[in-house]
Amino acid sequence: MRTINLESGLPDLDTARRRLLAELDAARKDGARVLKVIHGWGSSGAGGTLAVGIRKSLRLRIKEGKATLVVPGERFSSDTNEGRELAQRHPSVRADRDFNRANPGITILEL
Repeated sequence: MRTINLESGLPDLDTARRRLLAELDAARKDGARVLKVIHGWGSSGAGGTLAVGIRKSLRLRIKEGKATLVVPGERFSSDTNEGRELAQRHPSVRADRDFNRANPGITILEL
């Protein structure tokens, strides 16, 4: 699984979105199938601007036909339908340190 760390450097949402789109294009060209996007969760505990905005952008990739599945980190688990579906298609995700950890600071994207 390829990791994209959008939280690094504490960018604003527009900068993070531009980085995300560039990284998605590169991942697609490299043949990557599953991406872990690190966006953090914000200090309020309710999801910061970056987390909310990046997740919205990732869901849009499905509508555009550029992705097939978005799994919020808190649902990246063998206890959820999305987590099981992803792990069935890509068994290696089970080895990721965030699998079954309910980490709201990440989102998993299947291309």
